[in-house]
Amino acid sequence: MSTGEIIITILVGLVLVIEIMRLTQKQGNNNHDDIIDNLKNETGKSLNTLVKELSEMNISINKSINESSKDNIKDLGEFKEGLTKNIVGNFDLMNKRIEEQMDRINKKVEDRLNDGFKKTNETFTNIVQRLSKIDEAQKNIEKLSSDVVSLQHLLTDKKARGTFGEVQLNHILSSIFGENNQKIFGTQVTLSNGKIVDALLYLPEEMGNLAVDSKFPLENYQKMVDRELSDRDRELAGRAFKQDMKKHIDAIATKYIIPAETSDQAVLFVPAEAIFAEINAYHQEIVDYAQRKRVWIASPTTLMSLLTTVQVLLRNVERDKYAKVIQEELVKLGDEFNRYQERWDKLSRNIDTVNKSVKEIHTTSSKIGKRFQAISQVNIENDQIEDK
Repeated sequence: MSTGEIIITILVGLVLVIEIMRLTQKQGNNNHDDIIDNLKNETGKSLNTLVKELSEMNISINKSINESSKDNIKDLGEFKEGLTKNIVGNFDLMNKRIEEQMDRINKKVEDRLNDGFKKTNETFTNIVQRLSKIDEAQKNIEKLSSDVVSLQHLLTDKKARGTFGEVQLNHILSSIFGENNQKIFGTQVTLSNGKIVDALLYLPEEMGNLAVDSKFPLENYQKMVDRELSDRDRELAGRAFKQDMKKHIDAIATKYIIPAETSDQAVLFVPAEAIFAEINAYHQEIVDYAQRKRVWIASPTTLMSLLTTVQVLLRNVERDKYAKVIQEELVKLGDEFNRYQERWDKLSRNIDTVNKSVKEIHTTSSKIGKRFQAISQVNIENDQIEDK
């Protein structure tokens, strides 16, 4: 169905509705059949008239459409041609802009790729360097592992353990006081009783020299902490470990605490932090026994703290010694200043006397000058009399 036919159908329907309403109002009192007949007559007339008018209108519309179609085709051709030109121009401009944008994008991408390649090369270089360091560290770890194994084998010998403790003690002393600082400490010092102590700290006389000896009770300690052994064996090893420690404490107390020669106390140096921690954590009776014997147990860490305190003490003693010397010199300087003051007072009195004498001499010289002037005037008057 065309657009014209749809419009005609709608108009016919509207006319029928209007005529029905009008006839219903005029002939409200007529019967139903009369209304229908009149409605048919009036509707037929109206439809004929409407069909005729619509036919004329349709012819007119078609004519107008045909006439305007030619103009529209012409305008459409011109519009198409202009649109084509605009599209081509816009397309060229868009291509140009796209090419420029693509150039910029390509440049940015190229710059970023270059930066990325540069950073990647740097990262790769760093990775290679770190890998070489890791490889070197791995070699050092392997070497250290072999050294640890060697150290374990070395520490199985009692004499070697003693040497290890002495070397570690000497290293700690040197790191605190300096290499071979004979004024502060000595190593392998022979005492008056003929016993040789690993290290002796030279403290002030009122304190006495402090003996430090290294002991390394390793065998029974290892058995005591070995979880693979039975509880009975570990208990026996623990008892033996306590006996070893008490023997070491007694040996140091009897050998290295000498009245009027050394201090009334000494230090037992344990070169293993684990053994020291075990003693202080689980064997308080050993610590108490050592305190009663005036022997102090020290690990590498606590010994460094002790030696640092000793270093501060020695500096304070030296400072007090120099302070005493400075005080004595100040007293002497005060005496010299008093003598200087007396001599200056004496010189000031002499200067005052000389100043007074100078003033008297000045007065006398002034009088003598006046006399000479008077005498000169007298001579002049005598000369004038003789001339007359």
